[in-house]
Amino acid sequence: MSKQWMAVVVTLVAFSFLSVDSAFAAPPKREPPPTRKFDAPGSPTFVRLDAKPGLNPPLEVDGNFLIGPEYSPAPENKAVDGVPQGKVQQFTIDSKETKLLNPGIAREVFGTVDPNNPKTLIVETHEIDYTRPITVYIPAQYEPGSAAPFMVIHDGPKGKPNMTVPYILDNLIAQKRVPAMIAIMVANGGGDAQGHERGKEYDTMSGLYAEYIETEVLPRVEKNCGVKLTKDPDGRAAMGSSSGGSAALAMAWYRTDLYHRVLTTSGTFVNQQWPFNPETPGGAWDFHDKLIPESPKKPLRIFLAVGDRDNFNPNVMRDGMHDWVEANHRMAKVLKAKGYPYQYLFCQNSGHGVGNAKAQFLPHAIEWVWKGYAQKQSR
Repeated sequence: MSKQWMAVVVTLVAFSFLSVDSAFAAPPKREPPPTRKFDAPGSPTFVRLDAKPGLNPPLEVDGNFLIGPEYSPAPENKAVDGVPQGKVQQFTIDSKETKLLNPGIAREVFGTVDPNNPKTLIVETHEIDYTRPITVYIPAQYEPGSAAPFMVIHDGPKGKPNMTVPYILDNLIAQKRVPAMIAIMVANGGGDAQGHERGKEYDTMSGLYAEYIETEVLPRVEKNCGVKLTKDPDGRAAMGSSSGGSAALAMAWYRTDLYHRVLTTSGTFVNQQWPFNPETPGGAWDFHDKLIPESPKKPLRIFLAVGDRDNFNPNVMRDGMHDWVEANHRMAKVLKAKGYPYQYLFCQNSGHGVGNAKAQFLPHAIEWVWKGYAQKQSR
């Protein structure tokens, strides 16, 4: 072999190894979200509760509050001797046996920006069947046959139940800080964001998911668990984190006849709706951009919390509508301007989902959301 051909072969071999290395190289790491300061320009004015760990806002005061950077887990998070414990039951819903959200959707790859509309993506999806575990907490104080208040919690477990919420409710109910309510923890349909079933369920700006819960989930809870659920919207709460938080607000916003109480953490009040809807072109960003400011005040009570290191532009659109901190700041401002009862916690030293902070404030948040509830005659 000539020296010239030998050089070509060596070059090709080296290139092939380079190609293999490139093919198996780890994708570039996403930059961690920046830490947003509580007193940055444009931020709401916060009442500072960051003097020591464990401080939560007073129940009787609305507004914006700063907590952290250190946290003390609440004692209500654990089982306490002598406190009556409720029971937890689980069952599964097969999508093929439902009328709404059947079939589901999924994607193989993330979408690309629509060149004709930079506010949305082009996403290729395919239909799927899926199962949805439902986990139900029934308090020891529940009176069979009575119409119980309840809380729908998004992103419920897909396996063994997480007992944090049941323990919290055991303790709060025993202390008469909340009514004897049922908790319905609904697992999502799978995946996340645009093109996946979870995104379709949680990021869609409509009353569709509330209708799904009403017609497909609640009747099965009553049948499988032997309980009766109230029809009174003041006795119903929706709770969720991330897109589950925007779903909780959408359930109450579009169906105030069904829900009046909302609890969100790291709410995805950003532009993540898919498919595109010209009525709400900014997706859940439109909640604080136009829907709440331009609509008559609704009978809603809303709790919000976000971390100072929460999500920031984690997708390809870069449309100025993907900053979770900014979105929640804007939510707090418009809720205050419209006179809504709300509490907003800005959690220092906390990321998306605010897990370290939630361990401290979740019992307080549940109690605050249910403040003022007066159980009405069974219907």
